[in-house]
Amino acid sequence: MTTSNKTSENLSDYCAPGTRWTEKMVSVSDNVSLRVVEFRPNKSTTQPAVLFIAGWISLIKGWQKVLKEMTKDFHVIYVETREKVSSQIRGKAEFSVEAIAKDIVRLVEIYNLEKDKYIIFGSSLGGTSILESYKGLNSHPLCFALLGPNAEYRTPWWGKILIRIVWPQLINELKPFVKWYLRKFRLDIETDCAQYEKYCNALDAADPKKLKPAAKALSQYKVWGILKDIDLPVLIIGATKDLLHEPQNLIQMDKMLPNSVFLDMDTNTYAHGSEMVVELRKYIAFLK
Repeated sequence: MTTSNKTSENLSDYCAPGTRWTEKMVSVSDNVSLRVVEFRPNKSTTQPAVLFIAGWISLIKGWQKVLKEMTKDFHVIYVETREKVSSQIRGKAEFSVEAIAKDIVRLVEIYNLEKDKYIIFGSSLGGTSILESYKGLNSHPLCFALLGPNAEYRTPWWGKILIRIVWPQLINELKPFVKWYLRKFRLDIETDCAQYEKYCNALDAADPKKLKPAAKALSQYKVWGILKDIDLPVLIIGATKDLLHEPQNLIQMDKMLPNSVFLDMDTNTYAHGSEMVVELRKYIAFLK
């Protein structure tokens, strides 16, 4: 492992008062380093550590409310996955679910996370990659907690064509069209406009050179075949009105996982708030 200290935004804005934090670039393979922010609460705690795997191209500011509540009593290891603008890629790299899953396994090893003394929390792509990581983990967590994990990545036929033929340099020109598509066909902006604004901000910040190969790899992935083998407590957190994350798929995933609980938090914005962490604490207390 190689690490280097790095400074950027004021991370005190994303945690509870008194929380100690460090930011590093952590090498997970010969040619990939990830931004990792470690938050430690200002008091001793009996809660498990949280390996936090954020969703596809998401920004840390989208998790502000969650992190402020979580860092009150959880040691949080917040990871920005390899498709994000913050990652350092030397040469060629894969951006598939399987590649991200291997990064998760490596991070568990790097941070020496012990069996049943940590949980892995993640959303959308992060949640899917956590499920994929199960078979590679030697030290299993107490549970997985997954917010809107994608069972598959539904891409329209014209989207698959664009992914293949458009040069990375031209992807920025397509971002307004993608926003329009999300607004018109994939999101209920009247019910949850904040979700749309959050995704627009993440899309604007995304690295086009990583966006194209990541979108291409994800369009071919489906999670269904691995669910029956995940013999671990899993909390599936859904939002009935979050159409992008296809709540019917989350319900089906819950049915197929051997040891799963489904929690409906209505909207994506509500699920990204402090109330979700309160529910997570209840689930962990139940497991203990």
